Amino acid sequence: MTDTTSFVPLQRMVEETDTDYWNDSCAVAELSHAVQLGATGATSNPTIVGEVMKKEKDHWVPRVREVTAANPTWSEVEVTWAIIEEMGVRGAGILAPVFEREGGRKGFQSLQTNPANYRDPVRMTAQAVHFASLAPNIQVKFPATAAGLTAVEDATAVGVNVNATVAFSVSQAIAAAEAVERGLRRYEAAGGDTSRMSPVCSIMVGRVDDWMNVLVGRDDIALHPAAVSWSGVAVFKRAYSIYKERGYRTRLISAAYRHRLHWTEFVGADVILTMPYSWQTRFNKSGIAPELRIDSPVAPELIDDLLLRVPDFARAYEPDGMVPAEFEAFGASARTLRSFVQSYHDLVGVVRDIMLPNPDIKQA
Repeated sequence: MTDTTSFVPLQRMVEETDTDYWNDSCAVAELSHAVQLGATGATSNPTIVGEVMKKEKDHWVPRVREVTAANPTWSEVEVTWAIIEEMGVRGAGILAPVFEREGGRKGFQSLQTNPANYRDPVRMTAQAVHFASLAPNIQVKFPATAAGLTAVEDATAVGVNVNATVAFSVSQAIAAAEAVERGLRRYEAAGGDTSRMSPVCSIMVGRVDDWMNVLVGRDDIALHPAAVSWSGVAVFKRAYSIYKERGYRTRLISAAYRHRLHWTEFVGADVILTMPYSWQTRFNKSGIAPELRIDSPVAPELIDDLLLRVPDFARAYEPDGMVPAEFEAFGASARTLRSFVQSYHDLVGVVRDIMLPNPDIKQA
């Protein structure tokens, strides 16, 4: 094994290849350290915001109380969104030097639109425009569903940098890129400058694996034991090859890490890998030298086994596997949307407990 004291694998990857990485959280200490090692962005969602509230409790509990006191008529929902936005702006501030250094092409903090509005493109677009006004390096996340992609196009058309997320298939990635292209053309036609726009699409490769694993158990499928761990990799690599072939202006992001293949197999691609801090630490301690692997194909026998035995893999892997009307109900999409909506409601509950503590429980 390579001497782990001689190099930092992710730092080497950023310095020697076209591959970037983001910190999959806006926690200040973690993001600051990741930026020192070469990270060029960060993301958030309701689950991540809840985790940051716990990690930075000493900061955010008093801050919720301050916001509540300063706005005596605000509901718990309004206070929650004020905290989400403030957390995003803090992350954007840490990334501001990267944004300036890279001429506005990198250094973004992603903020997710209200997951409860996943069926309403008008509300998502309006919130995106508001988010984009908070800092110049805010990127706005939308689900890659039919409604979400309408919002992706409309937000892009007014100059918002977008991140199409909750994507698990090649067809979703293509639909997201096409929506961005339509939006960019509309923005250009209105006189907008697209040279500093950096749209992205996040394929949640680990959640592809998760869904395949659920199906193997639920449907009693005798699948090759290695196939599940390669399913998300296969989807991402196929989407990437199509993006290169078609020249889309959207950049792919690999998200939702489960194992090291979700790093090693994408090295060398002109993509972004958004990694939780724990996975960054694990990879940097691994001693694995990053090698160009993006063009290395997934073993054909594994692809064939997945295509033969798991119909939903074909839906995820084939470019025409689904039409937009099917995106929302696809198993991985529905599971993720449900979890994000639940995390959002849980986050509102956390804020409620700070605003209006339970009198039945002795407070610390």
